[in-house]
Amino acid sequence: MTVSSGALANLSTVMRWGAWSLLLLGVLMSAAAHLRLSSQPPRTAPTPAQAAPASAGAVGRGGFAVLYVAAYVEAGRGTEASLARFFPNMRNISLEAKPGAQHADQLAAVQVKDVSDGYWSVTVAARITASPSARDDESDKEQAKEKEEDETGVLRYFQVPLRSTDGDGFAATTLPAEVGAPEAGDGIELDYGTPVPGDDKDETVTTIARFFSAYLAGAGELDRYLAPRTALDPVSPAPYTQVEVAQLAELNGDYRRNLPASDGARRQLLVDLWAAAPDRQLRPLTYALTLTARDGRWEIAALNAAPVLTKEK
Repeated sequence: MTVSSGALANLSTVMRWGAWSLLLLGVLMSAAAHLRLSSQPPRTAPTPAQAAPASAGAVGRGGFAVLYVAAYVEAGRGTEASLARFFPNMRNISLEAKPGAQHADQLAAVQVKDVSDGYWSVTVAARITASPSARDDESDKEQAKEKEEDETGVLRYFQVPLRSTDGDGFAATTLPAEVGAPEAGDGIELDYGTPVPGDDKDETVTTIARFFSAYLAGAGELDRYLAPRTALDPVSPAPYTQVEVAQLAELNGDYRRNLPASDGARRQLLVDLWAAAPDRQLRPLTYALTLTARDGRWEIAALNAAPVLTKEK
């Protein structure tokens, strides 16, 4: 098909005017939006949320202090540089102890206190054992007296003052100070009623016992005890050979045996178990459970992350 030059000219004109029309429309829409925004009260734009680095929180402070105490316990004459990365002023200090005379194990930050802005005191617990070479240097009498302590270790506590540095880092302001164990906190009150012993004639207890036998001991299918849309995998490898329900308590009230399971009903329980390990030792375990009712029976809807505290009411 042949297109005349006149038709091409007309098409070119239409396209040109169309482009100008779109451009003009965009300007008008932008102006209208500007006027609409201007009529509203000014708002401060929120700062975009950013994931804070681990070192910016208590976990970071605690982790730094743990590494510092571990290095401090094992440091000695000639190894001062191993502490300088935690405590910059260590460059001016000389150690006298034999390197590696002690070893720190099972370290954990057990307390973090704010001293001032950007300045904290972290208490670290560490199980300290003497190295075999250090024990060999002791007299036979001292070895006999402290043999058991040396083999199992002694739980000791070190207080570490930390300040923040550029780049969300930390630096110790002194060497660690050995301190006594922090005071134990007050007792915790849970929002559950009086516990009742597990009764194998109670259908709810039977369901829970069979669920945990599948979950912890690998006995039977786990899914048959789970509510729809609840996904749980059994602990693998199974750490126990047998599980028994010791007692149960109900949230906000007394536990009721054989409570009718009306569809859609929910209940939250605190369950204490006895679990038998392969070595035949019994281990106590406690779980917070959410149950839902379906087709006349109770099913496990969730293993809750934590029991409900009284103050959460």
